[in-house]
Amino acid sequence: MALFDLPLDELRTYRSASTEPEDFDSFWAETLKEAREHDLAARLEPVGIPLRTVTVHDVTFAGFGGHPVKGWLTVPAGADSPLPTVVEFIGYGGGRGLPHTHLLWASAGFAHFVMDTRGQASTWGGGETPDPVGSAPAFPGFMTRGVEDPETYYYRRLFTDAVRAVEAARSHPLVDAARVAALGGSQGGGISIAVGGLVPDLAAIAPDVPFLCDFPRATTLTDRAPYREIGNYLKTHRGRTEQVQRTLSYFDGVHFAARGRAPALFSAALEDQTCPPSTVFAAFNAWAGEDKQIEVYDFNDHEGGGPYQQAAQLRWLPARV
Repeated sequence: MALFDLPLDELRTYRSASTEPEDFDSFWAETLKEAREHDLAARLEPVGIPLRTVTVHDVTFAGFGGHPVKGWLTVPAGADSPLPTVVEFIGYGGGRGLPHTHLLWASAGFAHFVMDTRGQASTWGGGETPDPVGSAPAFPGFMTRGVEDPETYYYRRLFTDAVRAVEAARSHPLVDAARVAALGGSQGGGISIAVGGLVPDLAAIAPDVPFLCDFPRATTLTDRAPYREIGNYLKTHRGRTEQVQRTLSYFDGVHFAARGRAPALFSAALEDQTCPPSTVFAAFNAWAGEDKQIEVYDFNDHEGGGPYQQAAQLRWLPARV
């Protein structure tokens, strides 16, 4: 696919037309207050697997509604003092998978906390976290589950889980609570932006080709899933566009970015039809922190920089945590 979005010089100044709800801050403050009424109940149990360079813990903690959420915490073998920590969120449809698939960050000397994704984990990876909350009629996938109202929308639960994941990671004695970064690719990148806006004392974030940004443009620019799930829903449920747009505005990465001040390393791919580059730049340009940069991959689709972006993160993050 050739370039289909704005030219790079226009991307660098592009601003989203997404309208921020007047009660955005109070909505999220109340959501997190309700979640914290449940005991975090973080359990981190050592896993006996034949890996010599790392130690793995099976994690369970209370997310949205007190629902149990799974994860992995991986640390370098023999670690005996608090470490800089990466909290990672997973791409759309995936889950935490098996622990031996998460070795990069522990190999670089970090503690690495991977959060499972409620109700997903059946397209790739695999996981063990159900979503016990139902929804009204929705298009297959997760983008329209509960989309009639911000209170019932799927991503209210998932973003809350992610904030609680940071809290669960910080509860472990091998995690230096002052040196925690959030990162992820695609959906995981969108979640890391949300966490960056909701957790004011993160050390850094690194969203890679992030999803869930600039909904007004994304839903009208690309025909690819997952954004297309919203269009397919509205194709059937005629007349609900304004209602759905209102709900999505509470979950738009652009508005979380306006509250994020941690150092940030973004990435965008100029042929990305899944997360169009203008939607990524919308969040990057809105990011309030001064220490921010974006890696641009000119001829890549949604795979973005892949291992090249991981190498960029490995160079960039140690100076910030």
